[in-house]
Amino acid sequence: MTVTVTKLASGLTVATDPMPHLMSTALGVWVSCGSRHETPQEAGLSHMLEHMAFKGTEHRSARDIAIEIESVGGDLNAYTGREQTAFHARVLKADTGLALDIISDILIHPIFDETELANERDVIIQEIGQTRDTPDDLVFDHLQEACYPEQAIGRAIFGTEETVAGFSRADVSAYIGKHYRSGAVILAASGAIDHDKLVEAGEMLSKGLSEGSERAFDPARFEGGEVLEREALEQAHLAFAFPGVSSTHQDAFTAQVFATALGGGMSSRLFQEAREKRGLCYSIYAFSHSYRDTGLIGVYSGTSEAKAGEIAPIIAAEIEAMVSGTTGEEIARARAQLKASLLMGLELPQARCEMIASHLYNYGRVLTADELVQRIESVDAAAVKHFAARICETGNPAIAAVGPIRRLESRERFAKRFGRATA
Repeated sequence: MTVTVTKLASGLTVATDPMPHLMSTALGVWVSCGSRHETPQEAGLSHMLEHMAFKGTEHRSARDIAIEIESVGGDLNAYTGREQTAFHARVLKADTGLALDIISDILIHPIFDETELANERDVIIQEIGQTRDTPDDLVFDHLQEACYPEQAIGRAIFGTEETVAGFSRADVSAYIGKHYRSGAVILAASGAIDHDKLVEAGEMLSKGLSEGSERAFDPARFEGGEVLEREALEQAHLAFAFPGVSSTHQDAFTAQVFATALGGGMSSRLFQEAREKRGLCYSIYAFSHSYRDTGLIGVYSGTSEAKAGEIAPIIAAEIEAMVSGTTGEEIARARAQLKASLLMGLELPQARCEMIASHLYNYGRVLTADELVQRIESVDAAAVKHFAARICETGNPAIAAVGPIRRLESRERFAKRFGRATA
C-alpha cells in the first residue's frame, strides 16, 4: 500500500490508495460520529441520519440518487457504528466523479423531507423488530448493554421504538449540524483514483460542512453484568465477555491472537473441546472488539437448552488452561489466520478503504501492511499466556443470553471461576 494523506485547512482528511491495475474505485466518507455520541433521548439518531441522507437532497430525489448510481453499475451504501458513520460507493474509474458528487450532495444538501422521515421511522422500527426476531443478533446488543450499562456505548445502534418514533426533522437537522463537522470527516479512496482530484472533492465537501473538530464522547467503563431474555426457541444463544483493550493499547494485537487461539477457527480450543470432542453446539467462537478507549474479549455459542449449562464452565476452563498451557504451535496457527485475513483483505479496494479510515481515526496515520504483519508476528505464546492470566485475575464478566436458558450457569457462579466474584 502507498497511501497519500492530506489534511485540509478545514480539518477534513483526504487519503488515497492507488491501485493502478484496477478499473474501479472504492471511496467513501467516514464521519467520527456514532451511537456513543448520542444522549439517551437521541438513541438511534446517528442511524436515522444515515437512512435520511439517501432520502433526497436539494438537487436529487431519493429515486434520482438510486437511478444515477445504478445507471453506471455502481453501488452506494452506508452503515452506522458506535464511533463512526460511513457513506461509501464502488464505481468504475470513469464514474468516480459522479460517486463523489452524490455522496457530497447527500451530506451537504439533505432536505429531510417530513414524509420521507415518517416513512423511515416506520422502516427503522421494523428493522428493530427484525433484530428482535433474530436472536443471534439480539444477543450481541444485550451483551453490549451488559458490558456497558447505562452508557451510550452500551445502547443498541438502532435505538428503541420510543426514541425513533419521536425523532423530528429539527432533531435530524440539528444533529448533522452538531456532529458532521469538517474536522471529523475522513474522505478515503482506493483503486483507480487520483489524489489531487480527491483533494478537490474534499475542499468542496468542506465548504458545506460545519466547522470544527470531532465532538467528544463520555469515557467508557466496562462494568460487567447480565441481560437475560427467556424465549421459547430451539436454541439458546449465549454470549460472554471480559474487559479487553482499546484499539491503540499495546496489547491490542495480543488480544486478537488470544481470541483467535481461543475460538477463532476449527483448530481453536473452544471449537475442538465444545463442538468436536463433546458435541455441545454447532456454533462457538471467540472475538476481540476494540474501541478508542475500551474493548472487550467475548465468546458466542448457540446450543440446545439441555447443553446450555455446560458452555460457561468450558469457556472458563479453556481460558484458565491458556495461562500455562498455551503452545507456540497454536499461537503460530492463530498468527497465520490473522495474517492471511489481513493480506487477503488488502486485495479488495473496499477493505483497504475501511482500513485506511479506521487507522486514521484510531492512530492518526495509516499503518503499512509490513507494520501490521510485524505486530502480529511479535505476539508469542508468553504474551498470550500473560493476557489469559489478566482475564482470569480480573474476572468481572458480562453475560447475555436469549432463548431457553433456565440451565445457564449464573453470572455469580461463572465469576467465581475467575479472579473475583461480582454481585
